[in-house]
Amino acid sequence: MKLEFHGAAQTTTGSMHLVEANGLRILLDCGLFQGKRKEAFEKNRKMPVDPATLHAVLLSHAHIDHSGNLPSLTRNGFNGKIYCTPPTVDLCDVMLRDSAFLQIRDLHAVNKRRAAQGKNLFELLYEERDVDDVMRHIVPNPFRQPINLGNNVTATFYNAGHILGAALIQLDVKPRSGRTRRLLFSGDLGQPHLPLTRDADHPQGADTLLIESTYADRDHPSARDVKEQLLTLVTQTHAARSRLLIPAFSVGRTQQILYYLYLLREEGRLPPVPVFVDSPLAHKATQIYVKHLGSDEMKAAILNDSVNPSKFPNLRFIGTPDESKALNDFTGPHIVIAASGMCEGGRVLHHLQRTAGDPASVILIVGFQAEDTLGRRIIEKAPRLKILGDEFRLRAQVHAINVLSAHADRTALMNWLDGVKGNLSHVFAVHGEPEKVDTMCGLVQARGIRNVTAPVPGQKFDLDIRD
Repeated sequence: MKLEFHGAAQTTTGSMHLVEANGLRILLDCGLFQGKRKEAFEKNRKMPVDPATLHAVLLSHAHIDHSGNLPSLTRNGFNGKIYCTPPTVDLCDVMLRDSAFLQIRDLHAVNKRRAAQGKNLFELLYEERDVDDVMRHIVPNPFRQPINLGNNVTATFYNAGHILGAALIQLDVKPRSGRTRRLLFSGDLGQPHLPLTRDADHPQGADTLLIESTYADRDHPSARDVKEQLLTLVTQTHAARSRLLIPAFSVGRTQQILYYLYLLREEGRLPPVPVFVDSPLAHKATQIYVKHLGSDEMKAAILNDSVNPSKFPNLRFIGTPDESKALNDFTGPHIVIAASGMCEGGRVLHHLQRTAGDPASVILIVGFQAEDTLGRRIIEKAPRLKILGDEFRLRAQVHAINVLSAHADRTALMNWLDGVKGNLSHVFAVHGEPEKVDTMCGLVQARGIRNVTAPVPGQKFDLDIRD
């Protein structure tokens, strides 16, 4: 078995790892790189592996930094199968179409400025017909049901506890001679006790582990006071008659926020502040959540009520672009939840243009912000922000509720590792910035696993050579 690391190595975006086993070439994830616009365009367009040589893709979950470049695979010759869980199939169908739409819209705006500046125009990465092709290649597979990939290679999905449908990926490779190798890929590991997901499973027997490192260096605040923090900011917004702007991923984070706001309303503590969800994708994703939470009837009922106008009359989902723009003229206290979560595209950008310079308004960050993203500059309180080519002073108040993150913190990561580490001989720290993967290496070694690596992009490993 051989491993090559091409994405989410020394960074948190563009998850993509290549496994070669028994003559098969298998890709773990195929995500979009997010960061500086020019660098992102170049990295996402230049596939590090030849798609035509791949036999299969195993997809951990639907977030765009893990799934978003699948259309480039099929566009460039991939003809194998893409395996993921049934909820991930449904989420990918809406998320990849949204990604294609946003690329067309944002590229038009960017190229209009570049043309005026005499610069070369960016080319479109993919379009909706490429998403249609991806969906024809996707094969849904439930948790814990082995997938025969051929050549004595089997894959199994286990619950990762991150977002709906997110999977740990176990890969078993039986060679012609010698022992079976078992690789486990954490994908994005969820924080325990999230309101809309079950805690991660602990598959046994892996000798090689790829573990995410996003929050390897810190713990999240207690989840007990998340409602109180949210309530404080909503109350502040109501008193100041201002705006609370929440950039949030349409899948996972938006549903969490609606869940907590609804609970506060049911408790009679939520001020009468209008809540606008400015993301058609979030509306579709919420319905997918309700559909697949059937086994968790209470969670499904609460989430369904949270988007039911008769149960939550102050909530409105925004549909058209004109309705979205009209929110900039809304007077009085209000909450806007808008994508994207890292502020790198989508409707949140024009809301930021309207909000950034207002000292009475609040920008609430509720998830990890990767390096070189606008969201990172906001959380670091940069004095000036460049938004859609124009510069704005950041005078709005900036707050963060890290406990809303769907990524496991340091304690949760180590508790999960303790539950799976029995036979591990080699651990690879991925999905983290350099200081985070270095921290993860130290944490793993402290648990008695000596062979730990933080790979760099393009680095290759032969796992059949005894450690």
